[in-house]
Amino acid sequence: MQLNVTSLSGLPDAARQIITYAGENKIFVFYGDMGAGKTTLIKELAAALGVTEAVTSPTFSIVNEYVIPAGKAYHFDFYRLKKQSEALDMGYEEYFYSGNYCFIEWPEKIPDLLPEHYTRIAITALNDNHRQLEVENI
Repeated sequence: MQLNVTSLSGLPDAARQIITYAGENKIFVFYGDMGAGKTTLIKELAAALGVTEAVTSPTFSIVNEYVIPAGKAYHFDFYRLKKQSEALDMGYEEYFYSGNYCFIEWPEKIPDLLPEHYTRIAITALNDNHRQLEVENI
Protein backbone atom coordinates (compact mmCIF):
# COMPACT_ATOMS: atom_id res chain seq x y z
CA MET A 1 0.00 0.00 0.00
CA GLN A 2 1.31 3.46 -0.84
CA LEU A 3 0.16 6.63 0.90
CA ASN A 4 1.07 10.20 0.10
CA VAL A 5 0.83 12.60 3.01
CA THR A 6 1.13 16.23 1.99
CA SER A 7 0.66 17.88 5.40
CA LEU A 8 0.61 17.08 9.11
CA SER A 9 -3.19 17.28 9.00
CA GLY A 10 -3.19 14.17 6.78
CA LEU A 11 -1.35 12.01 9.31
CA PRO A 12 -4.34 10.93 11.45
CA ASP A 13 -6.10 9.48 8.39
CA ALA A 14 -2.88 7.80 7.22
CA ALA A 15 -2.41 6.28 10.69
CA ARG A 16 -5.93 4.81 10.67
CA GLN A 17 -5.36 3.37 7.20
CA ILE A 18 -2.07 1.79 8.27
CA ILE A 19 -3.60 0.17 11.36
CA THR A 20 -6.48 -1.20 9.28
CA TYR A 21 -4.08 -2.48 6.60
CA ALA A 22 -1.85 -4.16 9.21
CA GLY A 23 -4.76 -6.28 10.41
CA GLU A 24 -3.49 -8.75 13.02
CA ASN A 25 0.12 -7.48 12.80
CA LYS A 26 1.07 -5.55 15.91
CA ILE A 27 4.76 -5.16 15.10
CA PHE A 28 5.58 -2.11 12.96
CA VAL A 29 9.09 -1.40 11.66
CA PHE A 30 9.98 2.03 10.30
CA TYR A 31 12.63 2.79 7.70
CA GLY A 32 13.60 6.29 6.68
CA ASP A 33 16.36 8.83 6.86
CA MET A 34 16.96 10.91 9.96
CA GLY A 35 14.22 13.53 10.03
CA ALA A 36 11.92 11.66 7.63
CA GLY A 37 9.09 11.64 10.18
CA LYS A 38 9.23 8.22 11.82
CA THR A 39 8.53 9.50 15.33
CA THR A 40 5.86 11.89 14.07
CA LEU A 41 4.01 9.03 12.36
CA ILE A 42 4.37 6.83 15.45
CA LYS A 43 2.75 9.60 17.53
CA GLU A 44 -0.28 9.48 15.20
CA LEU A 45 -0.43 5.68 15.22
CA ALA A 46 -0.33 5.72 19.03
CA ALA A 47 -3.10 8.34 19.12
CA ALA A 48 -5.21 6.22 16.76
CA LEU A 49 -4.81 3.31 19.18
CA GLY A 50 -5.96 5.45 22.11
CA VAL A 51 -2.73 6.69 23.71
CA THR A 52 -3.58 9.90 25.54
CA GLU A 53 -0.19 10.71 27.07
CA ALA A 54 2.63 12.50 25.25
CA VAL A 55 4.51 10.23 22.84
CA THR A 56 8.21 11.06 22.64
CA SER A 57 11.22 9.48 20.99
CA PRO A 58 12.95 6.92 23.20
CA THR A 59 16.37 7.83 21.80
CA PHE A 60 18.10 7.58 25.17
CA SER A 61 15.83 5.12 27.00
CA ILE A 62 15.64 2.81 23.90
CA VAL A 63 12.00 1.93 24.70
CA ASN A 64 8.95 3.88 25.91
CA GLU A 65 5.79 2.19 27.12
CA TYR A 66 2.29 3.58 26.63
CA VAL A 67 -1.10 2.40 27.86
CA ILE A 68 -3.84 1.81 25.29
CA PRO A 69 -7.38 0.55 25.90
CA ALA A 70 -6.43 -2.91 24.56
CA GLY A 71 -3.18 -3.22 26.57
CA LYS A 72 0.14 -1.54 25.91
CA ALA A 73 2.17 -0.09 23.07
CA TYR A 74 5.97 -0.03 23.01
CA HIS A 75 8.04 2.46 21.02
CA PHE A 76 11.66 1.51 20.31
CA ASP A 77 14.47 3.62 18.93
CA PHE A 78 17.51 1.44 18.21
CA TYR A 79 19.57 4.24 16.62
CA ARG A 80 22.11 4.30 19.45
CA LEU A 81 22.76 0.53 19.48
CA LYS A 82 26.29 -0.43 18.55
CA LYS A 83 25.46 -4.13 18.09
CA GLN A 84 22.40 -6.42 18.10
CA SER A 85 23.39 -8.03 21.38
CA GLU A 86 22.41 -4.82 23.16
CA ALA A 87 18.78 -5.55 22.19
CA LEU A 88 19.21 -9.07 23.56
CA ASP A 89 20.48 -7.61 26.82
CA MET A 90 17.40 -5.43 27.19
CA GLY A 91 15.07 -8.43 26.74
CA TYR A 92 13.54 -7.39 23.42
CA GLU A 93 11.71 -10.75 23.15
CA GLU A 94 9.48 -9.92 26.09
CA TYR A 95 8.25 -6.87 24.19
CA PHE A 96 8.15 -8.21 20.62
CA TYR A 97 6.29 -11.40 21.58
CA SER A 98 4.01 -9.88 24.23
CA GLY A 99 1.03 -9.54 21.90
CA ASN A 100 1.15 -5.76 22.39
CA TYR A 101 1.83 -3.15 19.73
CA CYS A 102 5.50 -2.45 19.03
CA PHE A 103 6.75 0.46 16.94
CA ILE A 104 10.40 0.01 15.99
CA GLU A 105 12.60 2.81 14.68
CA TRP A 106 15.98 1.89 13.10
CA PRO A 107 15.21 -1.85 12.70
CA GLU A 108 18.29 -2.09 10.46
CA LYS A 109 20.26 -2.15 13.74
CA ILE A 110 18.63 -5.48 14.70
CA PRO A 111 18.03 -7.30 11.38
CA ASP A 112 18.37 -10.81 12.82
CA LEU A 113 16.01 -10.14 15.72
CA LEU A 114 12.91 -9.00 13.86
CA PRO A 115 9.88 -11.28 14.21
CA GLU A 116 8.75 -13.39 11.27
CA HIS A 117 5.68 -11.22 10.64
CA TYR A 118 5.44 -7.44 10.85
CA THR A 119 4.26 -4.37 9.00
CA ARG A 120 7.09 -2.54 7.23
CA ILE A 121 6.75 1.21 6.71
CA ALA A 122 9.28 3.05 4.55
CA ILE A 123 9.07 6.83 4.74
CA THR A 124 10.51 9.02 2.01
CA ALA A 125 10.60 12.79 2.43
CA LEU A 126 9.72 14.33 -0.93
CA ASN A 127 9.90 17.89 0.42
CA ASP A 128 9.38 19.71 3.74
CA ASN A 129 5.72 18.66 4.08
CA HIS A 130 5.24 15.79 1.63
CA ARG A 131 5.95 12.20 2.68
CA GLN A 132 5.53 9.02 0.69
CA LEU A 133 4.72 5.97 2.82
CA GLU A 134 5.25 2.46 1.49
CA VAL A 135 3.40 0.03 3.77
CA GLU A 136 3.78 -3.73 3.42
CA ASN A 137 2.79 -6.69 5.59
CA ILE A 138 5.66 -9.17 5.83
